[in-house]
Amino acid sequence: MEMNVSKNDEQVIARKSGGLNPSVIIPILLLVGIAIYLFICGNPGNFQDDPRIKGVASVAFANIESKELHPHGLGMVYMGGFIVPILITFMITVLVFAFERFFVLRKASGSGNIDNFVLQVRSLLNQNKVDEALEECDRQQGSVGNVVKEGLTTYKALSHDTTLNKEQKMVALNKAIEEATTLEMPMLEKNMMILSTLGTVATLVALLGTVIGMIRAFAALGGGGGTPDAAALSIGISEALMNTALGIGTSAIAIILYNFFTSKIDGLTYKIDEIAMSIQQSFAEFN
Repeated sequence: MEMNVSKNDEQVIARKSGGLNPSVIIPILLLVGIAIYLFICGNPGNFQDDPRIKGVASVAFANIESKELHPHGLGMVYMGGFIVPILITFMITVLVFAFERFFVLRKASGSGNIDNFVLQVRSLLNQNKVDEALEECDRQQGSVGNVVKEGLTTYKALSHDTTLNKEQKMVALNKAIEEATTLEMPMLEKNMMILSTLGTVATLVALLGTVIGMIRAFAALGGGGGTPDAAALSIGISEALMNTALGIGTSAIAIILYNFFTSKIDGLTYKIDEIAMSIQQSFAEFN
């Protein structure tokens, strides 16, 4: 049995399926994060030579206590514990989806200066030059141009419609613009929730790593028959602080990028609303 899919439904599906798919990308990034933790941060070159582990081909087979006494460089990151690869994955995820949003929003802004496009279309509408305004939309090739083009196409159709009164035409025009705007928004806002979520979750996961590190530090203070284990104490504190640093850094970057992209989306939405009002005013004046 065949199903009839409307043009609007096809556009909605296309916008929802555009961009990166988080359910596929995030597991891949998790594997990348684990690989970075094990093979880059855990590389034997990141640990100073120690007679007790001399000749060991890989840090993974070295005595953990000996290894922990001599980290340097990325080895300090490795000492953050099992929470670190999760935080590394969070950081990579933020960067990957930030680049994705950057290119998507850049494409949505279209070609040329969007402010000039808005001024040009408003000027043409004031002169009732609808065809010339449609040509500007074709040249703009962005989300604003798509919405405006849909509104102007409906504008032309309603101008020649003799079955509806002026009030009904205005309602139909407003509805067409609103539907066109609604179709564009999923593409603009897709994956923004990931940046927002990681801005909060990264800090909480880092706090978990910090608590685990402090537990190890206090356990070292209470062990050794009354004599604190200075090496274990320093390792626990280092683990706690490394998780804190990674989590706060990731969270800060995610929040900054989220607010930046949100402002860009709001700017595009404002431009759409600005031209939509001009379309409605022009239609009311010339029809």
